[in-house]
Amino acid sequence: MNADTATPASARWRLVEIWGDTADLGHLAWSIVIGVAVSLAGYLVASRLLASAVSTPELARAYAMLAGLGGCVVSGLICAKLFAPKREVVEGTDPDPRWREEVLSELAGEHGDLGSVNDLPPSVVREMKELEIYDLFASYKPRARSTEGAAP
Repeated sequence: MNADTATPASARWRLVEIWGDTADLGHLAWSIVIGVAVSLAGYLVASRLLASAVSTPELARAYAMLAGLGGCVVSGLICAKLFAPKREVVEGTDPDPRWREEVLSELAGEHGDLGSVNDLPPSVVREMKELEIYDLFASYKPRARSTEGAAP
């Protein structure tokens, strides 16, 4: 497929979510290949070099495994340079305030009364203010529940 016929919808199928992050399937496959190649090469080279330099074969294998782990770190650095992140960070957009109210109502429904921000320790209040959610919790007033059909 050439670039003229590619659409955003056709490109989206290549993206997957892994461990809470977005990855391109092609880049993921290449990253796996690079990771295996670099770490295995590090292990095999170290194993060959250390076989004659270390007194026991077990110790040579242990050091070679460390070299293989070092290869994993190196391959991670290589892949980080080759493949840019696929996420889009958008700042400055304020979601619908009703969404926040729904989330707070859901929290109150699952866990009972949310309590008062006045009861929180100063460190928590400071963190909530840094995250700009203090006012949201401070101004939250639970909706009155419907009493229709409730037993007296």
